Amino acid sequence: MPKKPSTVFVCQECGYESPKWMGQCICGAWNSFVEEKVYSDTAGGNVDPRSRSPYAKNGGKPKPSGASAAVSLNAVQSGSRDRLDTGIEELNRVLGGGLVRGSLTLIAGEPGIGKSTLILQTAVGLAHRYGKVIYVTGEESEEQIRMRADRISEDIPESLLVLSETNIETIEAVASDAAPSFLIIDSIQTMYSEALESAAGSVSQIRACAVSLMRIAKVADIPVFIVAHVTKSGDLAGPKIIEHLVDCVLYFSGDRSRDLRILRSNKNRFGTTSEIGAFEMQEEGLVEIHDLSGSLLEGMDRATEGAVATAIYEGTRPLLLEMQALTSTAGVGFARRTPIGFELARLNMIIAVIERKAKLDLSNKDIYVNVVGGIRPEGTSADLAAALAIWSSARGIPVDPHTLAIGEIGLTGELRSVKGADRIVREAARLGFTTIILPKKNAVKIDTPAGVTLIGASTLFEAVNAI
Repeated sequence: MPKKPSTVFVCQECGYESPKWMGQCICGAWNSFVEEKVYSDTAGGNVDPRSRSPYAKNGGKPKPSGASAAVSLNAVQSGSRDRLDTGIEELNRVLGGGLVRGSLTLIAGEPGIGKSTLILQTAVGLAHRYGKVIYVTGEESEEQIRMRADRISEDIPESLLVLSETNIETIEAVASDAAPSFLIIDSIQTMYSEALESAAGSVSQIRACAVSLMRIAKVADIPVFIVAHVTKSGDLAGPKIIEHLVDCVLYFSGDRSRDLRILRSNKNRFGTTSEIGAFEMQEEGLVEIHDLSGSLLEGMDRATEGAVATAIYEGTRPLLLEMQALTSTAGVGFARRTPIGFELARLNMIIAVIERKAKLDLSNKDIYVNVVGGIRPEGTSADLAAALAIWSSARGIPVDPHTLAIGEIGLTGELRSVKGADRIVREAARLGFTTIILPKKNAVKIDTPAGVTLIGASTLFEAVNAI
């Protein structure tokens, strides 16, 4: 049947299709539409690339009436126990206990941060444990993949297969014939479907390829990893619909001038999104950091002005880190407030509370706050440490390196309780801290470990007096 091209306009932000160009999309984005050509058959229906898949059921046509039936939820077998061990404990932690069969996982990060190294290490481990694994590369040659594999592993299993291909229909056919236990796509921006005229990396191509990969994962019960690029602002490149399609979204971040790498889950249908995994980039690849708190506190061996240890609760474990602050006399104009790894609006609020409740004038001071190690603490448990670090720097009074401070600061200067305080105290005692300043509501509920002094404070003023 002859095919006739038609034109649609696709939003680059959400993937919404419109028959005509729109200034503002329904998602709120302005000037986000791009023109895409779609081929239709003479009957007037759009050609769906999914109908050409070897996984498609009934020739890609709708199922006949009565083919689908509702079933009792009690009769459905839970897949919570059916997880694959990747061989990387930190990755298993972030995924919620392992890789779920039939799941579609998207991993993103800046170029050169170590995404390909991480997934190749995962592929080697899964190939050893579960058999055939296919690594599809659209950016690098097979020789480049082998060079990286030689660097990270001395024992490359025969069941680890590599495919240099960008055609999604060919990839589907290979996956259908090989029936692997794990499939990797590196990267989604290089893949294309023959059913679409647009170039690889366009909104329509990325969306169509993501749908095809989702079908492979769900129909064949194969876990699929997709590598994606990020924009200059750090957001995922491509339409937002990809994030809605996948089961898990992982972000791999870190400073390329440092060896520390952090893996964080932004979406996870099979686990929590508050877990993080820590790695160190070395010559032989990524090495897991099991004691992240200890590595982040390496420099706290003496009393220093403007340095206070604090802790946050990430997923199922406490994470201790160092909060630094520096105050200096402001020059001409307004005083600067510069946080690194800390929210600017929260820093401004803490400074206002310090001036009002701790009776410390900071109006003529430039203030810099830094969270050592590149960790961005989520939540409010690091408020008290930031306030004490600023006070210590402004007053020129060093803080004992064996003192740790946690607590949320309210606008009235009161200290509010934080979650996981009992586990934070136990972890701090293990690392040698002897004094812990925390909200009084937390302190009264905790059994004090041996050799540790708990100081429960109700207000910021009381916490300042404690140091």
